Amino acid sequence: MATFSTLPSVSYTDIQDLTDQIRFQGTEGKIWFGEQRVMLMQVSSMAAFRREITNAMGIEQAKGFFLRLGYQSGLRDAELARKLRPNNSELDIFLAGPQLHSLKGMVKVIPLEIDIDQDNRHFYGELEWVDSFEVEICQTELGLLDEPACWSLLGYACAYASSFMKQEILFREISCRGCGDDKCIIVGKPADEWDDADSFRGYFKADPTVGELYDLQSELNSYNHCINNQEEQYYGIGQSLSYKKVCKMIDKAAQGKVTVLLLGETGVGKEVIARSVHVRSERSDKPFIAVNCAAIPHDLIEAELFGVEKGAFTGANQSRAGRFERANGGTIFLDEVIELTPRAQASLLRVLQENELERVGDNHTRKIDVRVIAATNESLAKAVEEGRFRADLYYRLNVFPASIPALRERIEDLPLLAEHFLEKFHREYNKRTLGLSDKALQACLHYKWPGNIRELENVVERGIILTDNNDIIDLESLFAIAPVQDNTKDNIINTEGNLVSSSNYSQQYWADQIFDNNLSLDEVENILIKSAIEKSNKSISGAARLLNMTRPALAYRLKKANLLCQ
Repeated sequence: MATFSTLPSVSYTDIQDLTDQIRFQGTEGKIWFGEQRVMLMQVSSMAAFRREITNAMGIEQAKGFFLRLGYQSGLRDAELARKLRPNNSELDIFLAGPQLHSLKGMVKVIPLEIDIDQDNRHFYGELEWVDSFEVEICQTELGLLDEPACWSLLGYACAYASSFMKQEILFREISCRGCGDDKCIIVGKPADEWDDADSFRGYFKADPTVGELYDLQSELNSYNHCINNQEEQYYGIGQSLSYKKVCKMIDKAAQGKVTVLLLGETGVGKEVIARSVHVRSERSDKPFIAVNCAAIPHDLIEAELFGVEKGAFTGANQSRAGRFERANGGTIFLDEVIELTPRAQASLLRVLQENELERVGDNHTRKIDVRVIAATNESLAKAVEEGRFRADLYYRLNVFPASIPALRERIEDLPLLAEHFLEKFHREYNKRTLGLSDKALQACLHYKWPGNIRELENVVERGIILTDNNDIIDLESLFAIAPVQDNTKDNIINTEGNLVSSSNYSQQYWADQIFDNNLSLDEVENILIKSAIEKSNKSISGAARLLNMTRPALAYRLKKANLLCQ
């Protein structure tokens, strides 16, 4: 069991690993803490916001609101602490939470007693909060309350400790300067050790009225976006003008029997749109048959589409219906229609013109009632010019063309699509992450997405697979190789608390380390040489390249420092 009691000689672990996570990109209007985007806000602004929320919702509902606000921040910081201090003691990792609270300017945290034993699921924490920003709000803006006032700080502590211990830990503020006490003291322990745990948990549940509104909105979105209860459907998810225009066209075309030609790059969701046309049509209770024309060998494509009679060719041991007959009364989707052979194109033209077909090896005409939706990622008009596609068939297919925009052309829809896929794969893998980090989302918004929505879906799935429950999906998990090279110059906080250029700070940091350890110039040179030799697997030529010097020059220094035999 790890036990910590504050004494004058005891101090926190060095906070440098936390301050290193802060990056200021003033010219870009962004501040980063790890992979999360943060912002600076005046306490007076938060005071005005808190006053308005309290007046509108009442004390109890406002308290729950700010507890939940702090809770979300605590969850993300607990994950960051585990990543930054993977080899530290339980206590050092846990204390990153109080240090982060202080670093963010919210409160100074003094641990009074902390007992941690994760193996036996034991936790007890008693801490003092000094100069809480929420107390300051009460003292300067709102006046003292009748009960403890540090709501968001308390929510943070509950979430951080619960995530750290992997069990429900509740903190209570047993005294608070915001209601006239001398000190702000909090105590935390497992939920089942609190007599009033059930009532306190209620604060972490959204307001019932608000919840009902969200439920209704969710049902409406589900009705509009998840057509036919198919999880893979994402038709209609998006607010971009280009995509909404296409959806409006598709909705109008769906009601009739008109042949639809879907144009767009691979992965933009042509089959999803084709399914949505079918579901919105009067044929929705009839078959929907999807065919990838590019995946069928040319010598079999006619038999696959239009059927075959027994004995028509070697291997045709029995008569069977083709895809068109199986789709009778419903819809057939011909993806990559440009890959059809000339004979298959002629047969398709007959279906479109006469609503009839003949099976391969048969002379009997069969009437067929099928709506055709075709798709291609190439220009059919160009194929006609090149003689690869029949002009009369092109005009028959091109009755109602719809061009589906690439994802990079509707990038503002990406957050909604990513959220859709997150929900889908959360259910599929029976896990729940905290979603994309701000850094990961920014990378997605700057990526060109050559694979379009299909690539986004695959990337999100990989991110969920590589991310543990209740962790945030970071950039490394989302992309095997980060797609965005961030060349923005940024500033960081040095050990004195001043903003400095990150590049300059790196140089100054190593210089300070050299001076603090009283290393001579020769010792620094020897350390660099040894490191280069090790890094290049004891290759002098490789080490010379790392040090940006010639091999003879390095050999001379090795001999001079008597390092050749080491």
